[in-house]
Amino acid sequence: MRKILILVPGLLLALALTSCSPRDFLTRRLAADLISASDAFKTPRQFPLQTGVISNKDFVSPDYLVLQQHGWISASTARCSSSLTPPPCWDVLLTPSGVEIMRALVPAEEADKTLFFLPVARRELVSVTGISKQGNVADVDFTWRWIPLNEIGSALYSGDVHYNSTVGFRDYDDGWRIVPAQNAPRSGQTLDDGLKNAEPAP
Repeated sequence: MRKILILVPGLLLALALTSCSPRDFLTRRLAADLISASDAFKTPRQFPLQTGVISNKDFVSPDYLVLQQHGWISASTARCSSSLTPPPCWDVLLTPSGVEIMRALVPAEEADKTLFFLPVARRELVSVTGISKQGNVADVDFTWRWIPLNEIGSALYSGDVHYNSTVGFRDYDDGWRIVPAQNAPRSGQTLDDGLKNAEPAP
């Protein structure tokens, strides 16, 4: 009889656990899986490369300076249009080495365009560094980095630099989920916000 009494609580506990979903408990593993699988995290970084006449502000930006240093673009002074004042303005051209790189990234039917959106890097989750829960909401801190996809990505983004971000989670009837943009609580932030506001880790 005593053995039966001992077994009953164990069976009840087992039944209770089997009725739970893995998403009922916000662990670091679950948070990492949901962040890595989200569209905002998986979407590759697009670099907008504008050729033709551009403003001086764009031409001296850090990204364009990197492209110049690698010899992928060259430029000569050009007359500014009314939308690009004040002067100077620059007529940006791809160099032969820039053309070679672009052939692998741009479909042939888009080669005659002057604005290209190049996939240059993707995000990789390094670790979830902390979870702060309050009732059915939580803030999850995590660290991530850029993984370059090609030569341009390697020039613009270093995989050695880690970034700190925070995203809001909420416990729904089917378990914990990343807070969607339209339902972001005041105390939390969406994944898009967390990635935009990321700061390099010390």
